[in-house]
Amino acid sequence: MADSKLVGDCKIGKLIIEGKTKQVYELPSDPGNCLLLSKDRITAGDGVKAHDLKGKAVVSNKTTCKVFEILNSVGVPTSFVKAVSDSAFISKKCEMIPIEWVTRRLATGSFLKRHPGVKEGYRFAPIKRETFFKDDANHDPQWSDEQIISAEFKFNGLLIGEKEVDYMSRLSILVFEILEKVLQTRNCALIDMKIEFGVDSNGDIIVADVIDSDSWRLWPSGDKRLMVDKQVYRNLATVTDKDLDTVKRNFEWVADQLDHLLPPSDHLVVILMGSSSDKDHCNKIRKYCEELGLDVEIRVSSAHKTTETTLRIISHYESLNIKIVFIAVAGRSNGLGPVISGNTDFPIINCPPLTKEDIDRDIWSSLNVPSGLGCSTVVYPETAALAAAQSIALSNYLVWSRLRVRRLNNHKTLPRADEEMRNSN
Repeated sequence: MADSKLVGDCKIGKLIIEGKTKQVYELPSDPGNCLLLSKDRITAGDGVKAHDLKGKAVVSNKTTCKVFEILNSVGVPTSFVKAVSDSAFISKKCEMIPIEWVTRRLATGSFLKRHPGVKEGYRFAPIKRETFFKDDANHDPQWSDEQIISAEFKFNGLLIGEKEVDYMSRLSILVFEILEKVLQTRNCALIDMKIEFGVDSNGDIIVADVIDSDSWRLWPSGDKRLMVDKQVYRNLATVTDKDLDTVKRNFEWVADQLDHLLPPSDHLVVILMGSSSDKDHCNKIRKYCEELGLDVEIRVSSAHKTTETTLRIISHYESLNIKIVFIAVAGRSNGLGPVISGNTDFPIINCPPLTKEDIDRDIWSSLNVPSGLGCSTVVYPETAALAAAQSIALSNYLVWSRLRVRRLNNHKTLPRADEEMRNSN
């Protein structure tokens, strides 16, 4: 293909690799990235079954872009950069690890063939994770963690060892759990899915390739009879134009659901301080809240000195008909949190601005509250933000996902710090 060809506004270079359903091109003006162009092609059975499906490239690209945009927005490391046309997107250039990571919530499909006696619909909790070596000629054999480690793969200078396999295992489960939460908002059950990883130029493992309706099983309302994924195509003994149109319409339905995913601004964390002298403490809480994707407002009112004003502020936020979490910041005798708790049914978190000198004395006014009040107490601004986020996360999948990514990151940073410490000894 000539260097001068444009895809969207991108001038593409040579073809890097071509798969059954996509092509990957160099970007001469952006050598650190590449362009993934989807094809109007659907395949099954390692390519033995294949048909042209006009319009599939657009639907697949739309689905992939939306999925990766969601993953990027909550901090999952991916190769996705941006969409550039209806059928193409820009990706970070990376070296692909030749393993498919399959995660399952329910037992179905090939799992049942490999595990006779397991009933279809058996629910995996925790999620079942499997790995398969990408080898079409041998039908992608299943590999154990030990086989992956023993292969001693090395990509962009990174040796795939035990801690890398552990990280990819956890990351594949995280991606499943996030998308499971996402699709539940559309009353659609994610049954299983497969993803792939690459290693970027920095030696970091990232979610790469594509995630579209070829990648998963989706059952609306949890009903297998309503499946809207590629399994419909796999199940066809003969394939007519009408069948292909049904498959395409299913894929379009999924892409349309993804257009309705991002939740509205459905919550607010109200940081209420008893004195403006506590502003610095409140700004720390705000910073941590905003890092977790929370909407925040800060107000000033004293439960002791301006009680009626405090109650009017509470009533105002109750009238907004959104999820509210109050964080009460008051030192010395903390009447603010208990007063709010006694006049609202929303969650209250006390986070008094304590110092080393007064912590033993002043903490008690936040802890020893009257009976019938449900306000909790934390000491650190970050803890207050996390507690608020956990309340919002009960019904907001984006906030939940950011918390979940935060937990995963411990399994990346701590092993790395441990390795550095061992090497320094």
